[in-house]
Amino acid sequence: MTTYKEVIGTNIEVVSSDPSNPVVGQVWYNTTTDQLKSRQQFVGTAWATGGALNQARQGLMGAGTQTAALAFSGSTPVGSGFTNTEEYDGTSWTEVNDMNTGRTLGGDAGTQTSALLFGGSAPNLGLTESWNGTSWTEVADLNTPRRSLGGAGADNTQALAFGGWNPPDIYDNTESWNGSSWTEVSDLNTGRRNGSGTGFYTEALAVGGYDGTNTIDSVESWNGSSWTEVNDFNVARLNMGVNGTTSSALIYGGPSNSTATESWNGSSWTQVNNLNVGRQTLAAAGANNTSALAFGGEKDPASSQSSTEEWRGNVTIGAWVTDANINGTRIHLKGAGTTTSTIAAAGETSPGSARSTLTEIYDGTSWTEVNDLNQAKYQVGMAGVSNTSALVFGGNTGDPNTANTESWDGSSWTEVANLNSARSVWVEQEHKQQL
Repeated sequence: MTTYKEVIGTNIEVVSSDPSNPVVGQVWYNTTTDQLKSRQQFVGTAWATGGALNQARQGLMGAGTQTAALAFSGSTPVGSGFTNTEEYDGTSWTEVNDMNTGRTLGGDAGTQTSALLFGGSAPNLGLTESWNGTSWTEVADLNTPRRSLGGAGADNTQALAFGGWNPPDIYDNTESWNGSSWTEVSDLNTGRRNGSGTGFYTEALAVGGYDGTNTIDSVESWNGSSWTEVNDFNVARLNMGVNGTTSSALIYGGPSNSTATESWNGSSWTQVNNLNVGRQTLAAAGANNTSALAFGGEKDPASSQSSTEEWRGNVTIGAWVTDANINGTRIHLKGAGTTTSTIAAAGETSPGSARSTLTEIYDGTSWTEVNDLNQAKYQVGMAGVSNTSALVFGGNTGDPNTANTESWDGSSWTEVANLNSARSVWVEQEHKQQL
């Protein structure tokens, strides 16, 4: 018969405090709280700390995915634009060849091996640079020089540039890149600066920003020829990170050390777990709303960040769950089964008290007393994969130990063949410690 230990990898333990690192599916009885507990699984989302950038910076640009990202440009609060470029492999950042012209708050598109940077502040640039995985090359300029613009695109041959600022003008202009030149196409419905963009040449999102009067929560979707207003997100902001597509995207960060994160499913935004480090003018990478990378940025008061965070969406993680109390409070009992089909038997109500024959079964919701063991004992051994089939063997009846074995068939206990040697769990544990 397969035992609970063989299935889960551990026995149901009787402990005075919860174990520090239980395996998923493990069940234990806490004698301090008189509760049976388990570690279950659920699908969750969270930001985790990744490798830090080599150069702390804000107003930088990014491209790629969570495990293959590119960070470029940016500045410190009082410094000029950086030309530094770094690659991320899912663990750490490595310095690679620099850009030709340092800048901050430009537009970006592409991947770790095929990226595009356009516009930016130094002071207001139309300059465009193309990355081929090894080096940067200056290519054709934007028609409208600007900074604080949004960008989208799959690689360095197809991209969109939209919105932006060349003080005092805030733009609604959209330009399309074909690998060699920029062409003016349909304007945004709402001109904006310090907004963000994500997506592809034919399908993109323009999110948030400042319209000249207010910080906005406006979102527009590009279908390859025109922009359409779609559902707003929940927290109006600018200078945030965004990654993903028109059907699956994530936004995060913003002014005042914002940690707010929202997930887009193609029709609506949902607030999810926050960033660990609040920041604005950060860079972003990632394919969708289940896999993202947030790096760099500015944390108030003005300080450039090197920290990186990885978004783990729809991952299976463990959680502590408190279940119903057993009916008969006791120590040194034993249990077997699963989180929804458990049996517990034997024990004593306090050290040195009378041994117990009490048996209870658990159905995932509550405990029910059933037929008792034939022999009262504690510190027994127990095995079983459910509350309908189990064995109890050995134990301490007061003094001496017993070799008695009993079999549970779902309704009653029957005495079967004894152990070869009388023993209790306590004796075995002492022997292991001596070894």
